[in-house]
Amino acid sequence: MKVLYICTHNRCRSILAEAVTNHLGGPRLTARSAGSQPAGVVHPLTLQYLAEAGIATDGLRSQSWEDLEWFDPDIVITVCDSAAGEACPLWLGKAEKFHWGLEDPSSSRVKPEAAADAFRNTIATIAKRVALLRPISELAEHQWHQKFDSLKLHRL
Repeated sequence: MKVLYICTHNRCRSILAEAVTNHLGGPRLTARSAGSQPAGVVHPLTLQYLAEAGIATDGLRSQSWEDLEWFDPDIVITVCDSAAGEACPLWLGKAEKFHWGLEDPSSSRVKPEAAADAFRNTIATIAKRVALLRPISELAEHQWHQKFDSLKLHRL
């Protein structure tokens, strides 16, 4: 199962989701991330707290969803509210689309002394959600839709 995480700027939440999914997903769950208006750089605290959690950061980069047309995802998951409201490129047409609203731990509203907890909590939330996806990825593709419905995921 191939998952594409989308966040407008692709610098924090979608990068965290990509890295956590690839770390915990097993051999049948692969993730990439992208944005409609990528920042071009990954937020430094994103890399710091992934490393702290023992999650590889090699190859993570902020990129446009147009750069991933080759990826052909089975599922597209938006992780920020603004991305959930954007029209996706046509090449994502056949993918299942869901929204996982995540607070932005890199937001300027997060006080510096609270950043560590914000990043750790976001990573933990993503890990719990990936734990729900992993068993679905091990099923035959025709069984995915029914399992997604049983999880009551927010469809777009």
